[in-house]
Amino acid sequence: MFSIPGKSPVTITPAAEAQIARLMAKGGAFGLRIGLKKGGCAGMEYTMEMAQDANPAEEVVEQGDARVLIAPTAQMFLFGTQIDYHSGVLESGFRFNNPNVTESCGCGESVRFEPLAGSRAKTDAPDLTS
Repeated sequence: MFSIPGKSPVTITPAAEAQIARLMAKGGAFGLRIGLKKGGCAGMEYTMEMAQDANPAEEVVEQGDARVLIAPTAQMFLFGTQIDYHSGVLESGFRFNNPNVTESCGCGESVRFEPLAGSRAKTDAPDLTS
C-alpha cells in the first residue's frame, strides 16, 4: 500500500462526491472502485466499477456520503489525483486530474506514466485493477 500518514491519496470535488453518492445509493453499493489497466493509445486507462465491499489492501477514501476504493497496485499512480465530475449538454462523466500523468491521448481516455526506476518499460505495464 502506498500512502502518506494523514494525507488522503485522492481528493474528491463536491460534484464528484454528489455523483458517487448517487451511484452508491442507486445500486446499493459500498463504494466506487478505481484503478488502472493496460490499454488505450497512451498505454493506460482508468477503470471504475461499483463495489459491494472493500478488499483488504485497498485504500478507502470517504467524503460525505461518497466512498472511493483504490486498487492496491494503482495507488502509487493515483496519489495526488483530484476526482471531479462534469455534467454538460454533450457529455457527462468523471475526470481525473492526475499530477502523475506524463502524457495523455487526444480523446482523454488513456494516459501514460513515467516508469519507475528498475521497473518494466512503459509498453510492458501490468494490469493495475487488482
